[in-house]
Amino acid sequence: MSEKKKKNGGVKEFFRKCMVALKRRPQIIPLLVLIYAFLLYSLNLTNISHTTSRIQGPGMGLCGFVTMLFSILSFVCFLNAFPRRKKTNIPMLVLMFCMFAAIIFCNIRYRGLIWSALFRPENPIALETYISKAYNMLYYHIIALAVAAALIVLLPLYGKLLKKVKTSVDVEDYGRLEEIDISGED
Repeated sequence: MSEKKKKNGGVKEFFRKCMVALKRRPQIIPLLVLIYAFLLYSLNLTNISHTTSRIQGPGMGLCGFVTMLFSILSFVCFLNAFPRRKKTNIPMLVLMFCMFAAIIFCNIRYRGLIWSALFRPENPIALETYISKAYNMLYYHIIALAVAAALIVLLPLYGKLLKKVKTSVDVEDYGRLEEIDISGED
């Protein structure tokens, strides 16, 4: 029984420490969403490259390149926008949002090129599984980036709300605090 209490206490302590970390650095939340968006795109890059080579639309390769490059550079901008123990770096934040806009534009453009290649009147491309995966993944990538941008914009709001969460540990002294001599005199 005491082992179960000890295990439950360890789990509670773990979540308390995670909450303390979130209180200190609430920008971890949008960073995790940004990491998810990056992984979503980069792990499906094979489908994007196969789709680009199959359709060969104007600017498809450039859209894929810009999306990957700006996804990586947006991490750099994010980490520089929120330096540790310093104020927010506004120019980096603006640059990051410009990169988000460019990524979303490239994703929409790429999806439009896939759509037009599939439904053009002369010589339409047959729908392959990798094309449909790339088409759907770009939609989810846009949503993930929009969620990350919304979390960054709302960071001051939920940062203040997180600071109001009580994470302190109550220490009980069982009435023996008076017995402890801290004066150092014998």
